[in-house]
Amino acid sequence: MDKIKGYKGFNKNLQCRDFQYKINGEYEEKGNIKTCSNGFHFCEEPFDVFSYYPPCSEDGENRYCEVEGSGNIDRDNDDSKIAFSKIKIKAEIGLNGIIKAGINFILEKIDWNNNSATNTGDRSAATNTGDRSAATNTGDRSAAIVNGEESIAIVTGYKSKAKGCIGSWLVLTERDDWDGETYPIKEVKAVKVDGCNIKKDTFYMLINGKVEKVE
Repeated sequence: MDKIKGYKGFNKNLQCRDFQYKINGEYEEKGNIKTCSNGFHFCEEPFDVFSYYPPCSEDGENRYCEVEGSGNIDRDNDDSKIAFSKIKIKAEIGLNGIIKAGINFILEKIDWNNNSATNTGDRSAATNTGDRSAATNTGDRSAAIVNGEESIAIVTGYKSKAKGCIGSWLVLTERDDWDGETYPIKEVKAVKVDGCNIKKDTFYMLINGKVEKVE
């Protein structure tokens, strides 16, 4: 079969289920390959990795790599997790790399001709109600809103906010104060509106590196 690329999470020691991996390592599992039972696992969709290895755990910060699977496979019905008989651990990309890959993965699904809303003005709003769509706002003190499934709200301006429905993603940007030329970017984070940690129809902003509810 063809090789399949994806993303895998590990603990701080580059271990998964007590198995020790190394960068550029290649591994093979014998027997019947079955998800959650036997084989080497990873996710095709980057953000699905957070279900198994969130950015932080009790033991410290987790790690993320690009990987490649081949051989016998079995797929999970709940998400993009796949079990392989063979796996190669490629480059370590870290949390920022997973976030960037996840954003790109979602954006590639969007029909930008029919399902996009973009606004660049200060104190403005971009809204989109279509499924698998995007609302992007680059203005300062602005907002982005999405109401469709598997959609993404992206804000990149100074003190900007975003909100969405269950199953959508918010990409939030925190910028520092004016330096005479621009508002320098301090941090970017992506979060999923799950209804528990991130509520639906609620504006969020990235403040001091934390995702905070705002009016």
